[in-house]
Amino acid sequence: MPLTPSETRQLLEQLGHRPRRPLGQNFLVDGNIVRKSLELARIAPGDRVVEIGPGLGTLTSALLDAGAHVWAVELDDRLHAHLVSTLVPASDGRLTLLHGDAVEHPLAGLQPNGLPGFKVVANLPYSISTPWLDAVLAGPLPERMVLMVQREAADRFLANHGSKDFGAITIFLRSAFDSAPGHTVSAACFFPRPEVESFLLHLVRKPAPVTLAPEVRAMIRTLFQQRRKQIGALLRRHAPTAAAGWLPVLRAAGLDERARAEDIPLSAWQQLQGPLV
Repeated sequence: MPLTPSETRQLLEQLGHRPRRPLGQNFLVDGNIVRKSLELARIAPGDRVVEIGPGLGTLTSALLDAGAHVWAVELDDRLHAHLVSTLVPASDGRLTLLHGDAVEHPLAGLQPNGLPGFKVVANLPYSISTPWLDAVLAGPLPERMVLMVQREAADRFLANHGSKDFGAITIFLRSAFDSAPGHTVSAACFFPRPEVESFLLHLVRKPAPVTLAPEVRAMIRTLFQQRRKQIGALLRRHAPTAAAGWLPVLRAAGLDERARAEDIPLSAWQQLQGPLV
């Protein structure tokens, strides 16, 4: 069972640790949300699961109890030491714990090596949700992800074109994953309480995911950094070679070079190809 708020506070005091807001250290204290996370991810014995920022190990313990093999990465020195002394010895070798930055190690050291799929279940630190997801979407792709994120981030990740929330990360994510029903999470489910509403984002890899080349991803990021400018002018400035081949794609989608990046549908972005210079 997850620790209650008072038990969480007591354990943090024993460890001499104060939650660090810059690291997004809001600890999950609601057992229903832990169970919901595992249910959405369809965790079964033997599953390989990546977890980001295990903290005090609440979600990690539940994954291990369900029979999963867990790869986790924790940046905080004191929390990492706590997990090394408690969960790692009790895991029967099913917990691999990495000490480091999740953006630099998005799969917590897991090497898929062509083996059957893996999953991600994580209470993501809100400050890294976009760069971490961007790194994961560079591949190899998990078969399913259940991610606790800020509600505004969830809206941005799943936005439709024509919305101010539609951006580069939306394109990368929705090209590779479908969204399944998720779950709204109250601030009361955490200690300390965050100042924002959270959402349990449920993502399932598409049968034929589209992954864009690194140079195309970089160009899309550049174009969205100037999202209010017309796409034709941006392409001629940043990617004149690509412009000739891609502008007809936009015209076929009912757009012209006066369109702005957020107006362009996902299917058109998926046809953007290099060379880009």
